[in-house]
Parts: sequence; structure tokens; C-alpha cells
Amino acid sequence: MLGLHGRKPAQVIVEPVAKLMIKLKVTPNQLTLVSAGLTVGVALLLIPTGHLIWAAVLTGLFAAFDMIDGTVTRMQGGGTKFGATLDATCDRITDGALFGAITWWLVYSYDAPQALVAASLVCLVASQVISYVKARGEASGFTMDGGLVERPERLIVSLVGLGLTGMGVPYAIDVALWALAAGSIYTVVQRLVMAGKSPLAKEFTKAPAGAKADYSNTK
Repeated sequence: MLGLHGRKPAQVIVEPVAKLMIKLKVTPNQLTLVSAGLTVGVALLLIPTGHLIWAAVLTGLFAAFDMIDGTVTRMQGGGTKFGATLDATCDRITDGALFGAITWWLVYSYDAPQALVAASLVCLVASQVISYVKARGEASGFTMDGGLVERPERLIVSLVGLGLTGMGVPYAIDVALWALAAGSIYTVVQRLVMAGKSPLAKEFTKAPAGAKADYSNTK
């Protein structure tokens, strides 16, 4: 949702930084790797040890570099297919590290009830599935724009929940994780519905290598 509507206002800040990166000859792939490395490092080091406010602030800051690499790519006239694959892969790694670290903290420091731990695990798995459904659908030629809970929403809601919990606000992380779990499940279904309604949805795919396709009895 924010992925479609939130990028234009953010460009006021992102574009000057992107121009600086271009002057310094920093490549989009380097930005992707640095952003992912810092985000994963902060999440894995600070969240399990209970430094929730710093974790929220620094994770949000480093994750914002994900917008800078895309802007640099656009300003340079486009990127490579490897760069797009690297960016998507790093996004999945950082999402996994964030929710994995939150789940660890819930179990060992927050004394969370089992249901809340389950909600966190739903967020962890669904964050991967939401992105996979979009990628697989687009590979099939579907238009898969939008969705209730995309990556920006996941980061904002989870990090706000962490930060407020670090400030002593009761049940902040509980509310954040339950909201994300419910929204993420809805988004998986939402994207599958998008795929099912595509004009290309009923086209046949090629049979796997070595298999013999027979659609003669298909109605």
C-alpha cells in the first residue's frame, strides 16, 4: 500500500542522497549489500539483547537505504537483472532477520504467551510468502501491484511496536504483531485473488522438462 503511494514524498530526501552516491561512484549493488548487512546486524545484535529503541531507530534508518539503491538505479537509466535479484534476496534476508530476532526476544526476554510467539512466526513466514506470490505472479505475466501489507508496512508497524515497547508502552509489540499477522494473511489471499483474476490466469504452463503434457481432455 505505502509502496505505491509513499515513495514520491520520500524522494525529496532520497534523491539528494542518491545523487551523492552517484558522485562517489557507489553502485546500487553496493548500497543493497551494505544496507542489508547493517540492518541484519542491528536486528540480530540489539533486539535479542533488549535494546529495542535503538534497534527500532537504526533498523529503520538502514532499511531506508533500500530506497536509495533503487533511486540510484533509476537515475542511471536502469539496473541489471542480477541487481534486481540481489535486491529482492536481501529484502527477504532482512525481513527474516527482523522477525526472527523479534521471535527470539519474545521467547527469551518478554516471556510472551505461546499465541503471541505464533503470531510472530506467522509474520516471519508470511513476509516471505507475500513477496513470493508477487514475484511468481509477475514471472507468469500477472499484474501484482499493491496489497494491504507490503514491506514498508511490515517495517513501520513492527519497528514502531518495538520502539514503543522499549519506551515502556504496555502491549505495543503485542498489538503490532497481531495486526501484522492478520494483515499479512489477508495480503497473501489478496494477492492470490489478484493472480486468479488475471486475464492470463487460465493459460497453460509448459510441462516440466521430460514430462509429456496432454491437455486433450481438459474442458
